[in-house]
This record gives sequence, structure tokens and C-alpha cells, in this order.
Amino acid sequence: MSPDVDLTARRPGPLRDRLLALDSRLFEFAAGRNWPAAEPVLPRLSRSANHGVLWFATAAAMAASRTPRSRRAAARGLASLTLASLTINTLGKRSVRRTRPVLDPVPLVRQLKRQPITTSFPSGHSASAAAFATGVALESPTWGAAVAPIAWSVALSRVYTGVHFPSDVLAGAALGAGAAFAVRGLVPTRAQVVPPARPRAQVPALPDGEGLVMVANTASGTAERVRALHDGLPLAEIVECEPTDVRAELEKAAARATVLGVCGGDGTVNAAAEIALRHGVPLAVLPGGTLNHFAYDLGVEGARDLTRAVRQGEAVRVDAGRFSGDGREGVFVNACSLGVYPELVRERERWSRRIGGWPAGVVGALRVLRADRHPLEAGFRGRTRPLWLLFVGNGTYHRMGLTPGRRTDLADGQFDVRVVHGGRRPALRLLAAAVAGPLTRSPAHAAVQVGRLHLSGVAPGTLLAYDGEVTEVEGEVTLEKLPEALTVYRPLPRN
Repeated sequence: MSPDVDLTARRPGPLRDRLLALDSRLFEFAAGRNWPAAEPVLPRLSRSANHGVLWFATAAAMAASRTPRSRRAAARGLASLTLASLTINTLGKRSVRRTRPVLDPVPLVRQLKRQPITTSFPSGHSASAAAFATGVALESPTWGAAVAPIAWSVALSRVYTGVHFPSDVLAGAALGAGAAFAVRGLVPTRAQVVPPARPRAQVPALPDGEGLVMVANTASGTAERVRALHDGLPLAEIVECEPTDVRAELEKAAARATVLGVCGGDGTVNAAAEIALRHGVPLAVLPGGTLNHFAYDLGVEGARDLTRAVRQGEAVRVDAGRFSGDGREGVFVNACSLGVYPELVRERERWSRRIGGWPAGVVGALRVLRADRHPLEAGFRGRTRPLWLLFVGNGTYHRMGLTPGRRTDLADGQFDVRVVHGGRRPALRLLAAAVAGPLTRSPAHAAVQVGRLHLSGVAPGTLLAYDGEVTEVEGEVTLEKLPEALTVYRPLPRN
């Protein structure tokens, strides 16, 4: 027997026949109703959703808002839409071959100029609309509430224009919502992976911000974020300065502040962390750079999160890392690395002022990987090894489903060490290590978790990158953990 089912064929089944008859009556009822103000809107909206154009445009508008949650919501919506479309086109339309409704009862002014030629069940437009809206809402309820009326209108337009029965639309919407939840199962939302609220730290609550001195690096485009923070904490002192003055201003702020605040990129946050450690003051981090790994892994995504934490006096203690060797030392809160990555950082900085951060990163990667070079030689664990990359993360990085990882525990006492061994074709080795993830080993790469790392035989002039900064090291290099050394404000989960 063929797997295809013709829903219009007359076969024994009174319940099915009654449901099909009800579906037809609902379609005719909708066709016969007068829909005020719908005539100039719904047909155009229906056409705009062809091939997902409406949703790609919506995702672009969301991403343009430049907030992390908006970008994640847009990406999740598109991923959900893609899965729903693949399911509809490979299974839905081919398994149930239902003919389109007869257009006789639908007024001509409502009908689409170009009628679809695929089968009717289920509605692909409704599936895409529901998938995108549900995916967006799972990541950002606020954006979900804004997108939902548009998605509902697109689904409604398919009945209004006469190209689908109501049951086609309902089935498509259910399938689309299911696709969004399936994507969430593969790639959990940020809210599902909440960093543990430990170990908690005793810090002062500053209801109006008095005692907080926030140093903002103006080169990071922080003005809007700082204004939002000042609205919530009106008595906080805001110091905006150029990159060359950041460290000096942080030193002065730490000497007089109850809480040292910082807003800027990785290098600015690194300087603030080192100064906060030395002065023994708690740190408040407002994300203001391109990547903002430390703040996001803490659970601070913007001024609202930080304001709540400072007002309520909510904070945790986190680990820091320290490197030392040949008279040079420094701390890091994200990661440090040797090999090709420090060279990429230098290339990125060289190009970023001309073409912007993300394009500069791409150009830097291409230039570094295409250059003719030899791998780094370094001794650790009793052997001298050729390395293309040695990455040392402050805390263990985990995968979120199919995506690259983030840290869910910033006080686990571990360095996450990733090694890409030397050999031919470094680009392929680096790509394989990135795709394979943290829990794999191969002749090309390996990953281990340790509390301390000692390197020997590092050649003079070797570059070491730490939190976006670059320095030179040589000889003996030691990396060690500073467990729970830094106190940082972050909003704690509600019971």
C-alpha cells in the first residue's frame, strides 16, 4: 500500500469524514465573512512570507539591535524555521497529498496572484511562522511577544486567501512549534544553562549605586549601556575615558570605591580584575565589548542584570588564572594561549580600526593560517612537543548541545587545556579540534583539565595572549589557579 494518503478520497471512516466536512464548512464560513481592514494587509503579508523572506528580514532587524539576547533569539528562530521547513518538504507534503481548497467561495480580491502548486497539508507558511515565533520566544519572551502577532497573521492569511483549510494551518503551526522545541533540545537556551550561584560572597547592597565607581572605555561604544546603568543606579559615579587612560582611572577608582565597576572589552575587564584583586574590592562588570565572555558566563547580559545585582547585594566568588615566567606575569579571567591565536589577536588589532571587529577577526585568521610558519616548541608533562595552539581556559568549557561551549562554573578550580599538536596543514588541524569539542582526543588534538600547568623551553619572543592582550614570554612559564580569588556582582537565581 502506498504511504501517501488522499484526504479528499471517500473511504470508510465516519469520524474522519465528519472532521473533513467540518474543516470545509469552517473554510467556507471564513470565505464568506467580511474581514474589515484585512484586504490590504493579509494577502501582502502572506506573499512576504514566501521562502521565509519575512522571517529572515525580521531576524536581521532583531540582530541589528546588538543585544546578545536579541541575536540569540534571531538565530534560534531561524534554526527552528529551517528544521520546520526541512520536515515539511521531506515528510509532510509527500506523506499526505491533500488537494488545495476550491477557490469559488473566496472573493477574487483576496486571492493570491500566483497560486501555490504543492499539496495542501500541512501549511508550510504556518509551520515556518510558528517555528520562528516559538524559537524566538523560547530565547526572548519580549521579542516573542512582538513577533507572535505577525506569525499569527501569516497563518491566518493562508485561510483568508483560500490556499489552505483551517486544519492545514493548525497542523503546520503544531509542527513548527514542535521544531522549535526540538531545536531547544539540541541547543539549550541561555536560561536553561544557569551558572551555579556559588560560592556566594558577602558584598554591600547599593540601592541607588552610591559607592560604585564605573570606569567605561569609550572606544568600546559603551555610552548607551552606561546611560542605562545610570538610570537604574543614579548615584553611581561614571568615569568615561580613552583606552590609554583606562588603567590609571581604574587605579584611582579602586582607591576610593566601595565597588569597582568596569565597562569595556576583554582587555579592559582584565585590567579591572587585576586591580580589584590587588585592592581587595568587589568587581561589577557591565558588558561593553564585542565578545564579553566573562560577563555572559556570569549571567550578566546588560545593565538590567547588573543593576539588580548591585541593588540587592548579590555576588559570587570566582577563580582567576595567573601566568608567570622570565620576570613577566599577569592574571586572566577568560583564557590565555600560545601559538597561532596570539598572532591572530595581533592581526585583528591591526585591522580592527580600519574595518571593524568581526571583519578584522576573519582577515586576521586568514592571514595567520596562510602564513608559512613552524609550530611552537614547548615542553610540558616531561616531553618537548611541537604545537600549533595551546589554549588554557579559566574554568571548564562545556558544549551546549551542538554549539561551542561556555563556562557554567567559574569556580571549579580547573584549567581547561586544549592542545593542537604540530604537523602538516595547521588550518585543518585547528578546524578539526574546534568541531570535535572538548571531550575528544586524536593524533591532532587533545583536551585535559588540570589545576596547574608548567611549560619549559619556550623560545624567546614567543607570544602569549591573555584576555585579548598580548605579551612575550620565554623559558619557563607557569600557569596556576587563584581559587575563588575575585568577588564579582551577578544576579542570583530566584527561589
